[in-house]
Amino acid sequence: MKVIIVEKAGDAGNLIYTDAAQPAIEDHEVLLQVKAISINPVDVKSRANETSLNWLFGENRPVILGWDVSGTVVEVGKAVIAFKPGDEVFGMIHFPGHGKAYAEYVSAPADHLALKPANISHQQAAASTLAALTAWQVFAYAKVKPGDRVLIHAAAGGVGHFAVQIAKHLGAYVITTSSARNRDFILSLGADEHIDYQSQRFEQAVSNVDVVLDGVGGDYIDRSLEVIKKGGILISIPTSISEATVAKAVAMGIIACFVLVQSNGNDMKIIAGLLERGMIRPHIAKTYAFDQMAEAHRDMERGRTVGKIIITL
Repeated sequence: MKVIIVEKAGDAGNLIYTDAAQPAIEDHEVLLQVKAISINPVDVKSRANETSLNWLFGENRPVILGWDVSGTVVEVGKAVIAFKPGDEVFGMIHFPGHGKAYAEYVSAPADHLALKPANISHQQAAASTLAALTAWQVFAYAKVKPGDRVLIHAAAGGVGHFAVQIAKHLGAYVITTSSARNRDFILSLGADEHIDYQSQRFEQAVSNVDVVLDGVGGDYIDRSLEVIKKGGILISIPTSISEATVAKAVAMGIIACFVLVQSNGNDMKIIAGLLERGMIRPHIAKTYAFDQMAEAHRDMERGRTVGKIIITL
């Protein structure tokens, strides 16, 4: 089968196409023929940065990047009862860890997957994995409830555009930040308010917030504390939060923390249900072929992706 490997961190030219044997499966795993792959900022960071590569994979080289897949089951392990050959499934595999999704065939723990709803394509399913799971798990951690005021930074991005939809599904009042060019897109997802970060500082436009989902990092973390009510929570997803900022938040009666998404088949089933009922929908910015992976990485590195970038096989 065809796979894409990385032997050392560097630019997109370090993505190497090669051949490998189909992976063997354990008793609790299934073998998937991959139909679509979603790429995320963590893919790009891992490929480009040796520290990120080592954090996820240790010193194992070469590595196969990727965690988000949708495909067809071709074989099941002895202990698998939830799926059978021919089933169409999707999920985020072995995150954090070695998902090995940049391949024509992938072995995956059955409890990392869910059945793909019949009303969505493999491309849409692959788009609705890490990004949708992150939004769901963040809001579950924050215990978002009807009437909460939720502020979502980078609302047009992969996680952000799912977060808007999921927060609205949970009954929240949703405030968002992005550039002006994405205002109409974000409002179409159900957001109640939009702030153009290029023309206005969000902390001057919003207050009394219960939950902040920060997808930007940097000074957005400390600035976000200014808009959160006592008893509220700030969750950062791109970066950890400094001890000084955590202490500042505690003094203000606020929780500030970093949440890292985890593979979880039960959560994937919830996402599948939301997709099936049309409660959320993925936005695919662009689709590339498997042999265009380097181009797809360069596209994501520009930092202007609205929604998701998808690879088809």
